[in-house]
Amino acid sequence: MDKKHLMMILALLCIGLSLSAQDFNRWFVDKTLRIDYVFSGNVKEQHIAVDELLTEPRWYGKRQRLSEVPMEGNGQITVRDHRSGQVIYRNSFSTLFQEWLSYPEAQTATKSFENVFLVPMPKDTVDVTVDLRNNRREVMASLTHMVVPNDILIRPIGNSRVTPYVTLQTAADTSRCIRIAYVAEGYRPEEMGTFLEDARKAMGYLFSYEPFKSMRDRFNIVAVESPSEESGTSYPSKNVWKRTALSSHFDTFYSNRYLTTLHLKDLHDWLAGIPYEHIIVLVNTSEYGGGGILNSYNLSMTHHKNFRPVVVHEFGHSFAGLADEYAYEEEQVPMYPADVEPWEKNITTKVNFHGKWENLIGKDPKAGFYEGAGYTLKGVYRAYPDCRMRTNEYPDFCPACQQAIRAVIDFYTR
Repeated sequence: MDKKHLMMILALLCIGLSLSAQDFNRWFVDKTLRIDYVFSGNVKEQHIAVDELLTEPRWYGKRQRLSEVPMEGNGQITVRDHRSGQVIYRNSFSTLFQEWLSYPEAQTATKSFENVFLVPMPKDTVDVTVDLRNNRREVMASLTHMVVPNDILIRPIGNSRVTPYVTLQTAADTSRCIRIAYVAEGYRPEEMGTFLEDARKAMGYLFSYEPFKSMRDRFNIVAVESPSEESGTSYPSKNVWKRTALSSHFDTFYSNRYLTTLHLKDLHDWLAGIPYEHIIVLVNTSEYGGGGILNSYNLSMTHHKNFRPVVVHEFGHSFAGLADEYAYEEEQVPMYPADVEPWEKNITTKVNFHGKWENLIGKDPKAGFYEGAGYTLKGVYRAYPDCRMRTNEYPDFCPACQQAIRAVIDFYTR
């Protein structure tokens, strides 16, 4: 290649990068708009309501590919310019509310759940749409509301009284990186040394797995010292209730190992003013449990022997949108209809397999279709006999999950 052609290619690349940067600056300022919602209802009807609007000093999410999402999710938030109707930002998510709808309790009870979403602060009036999708990938509830940036009732937070935090790792390029915040839950002020030790362990565990290991320099990581009045977490089935920063507890949806927090506003209040997008909550308990919800949070116990596999497994859910690949005879949950292709990249019903692991079949003798995944013994398939998304004992993410994770990392950082 001669020098002239090389200079032309470099010029085109610079123009492309400039247009990408200008796209963000055209529509947004370097601030975060936090929108708190309440999702409520039951299996028959669902409702979405705006709870509160807040603003934070900086924006730490994506600045390119603003109208794209790396995975479909069980819901999406879409921001449109009010004047033109153009989509200027979009993100996908899953929620505990939608998961709860798959349990028997939702047949007879009506409940509400907090949800918090972060979008870049628009320069001008926008229309924000939130939609929730069922397990047939159909929109089951939707709300569109207007946001005027100079609305006097948008409450500023994060400018003062910021929760103390420690930077554990700085990304090679902080303008295009993935920001993770480890958040303390159930650690008293005098236990923050233990929390920081646990956060460093969790970080080390994450980067011992591929593809995180080889792409480590794309992550910026902080540890947030949110104090609790009492150590540990609540365990309702044992009548143990603790006063903690996030009011986390076992027995979510009456599953004794399902450890979550329903207090997402508290979680984001602790994080106000801190550089974060993806959240890993570390819970000061030796009991086994955890949970992970796409683009919401990953939560894990820290002092059980399975801390390492669980905290990494749950990040597979919350960051990369990977499905569970296990299924048990005694605990089958009908989350994946046999005639609908799941959006998750690591499972299939064979309805529309394109874009998953077909590139591995024939190249890797182990790649194929192994029945039993997504909590279902029949009709849902995984790519490999075992994986970090299937059992705690397996030492790696399978190649199908690795390529899915790599694609998400590239989406945010290239």
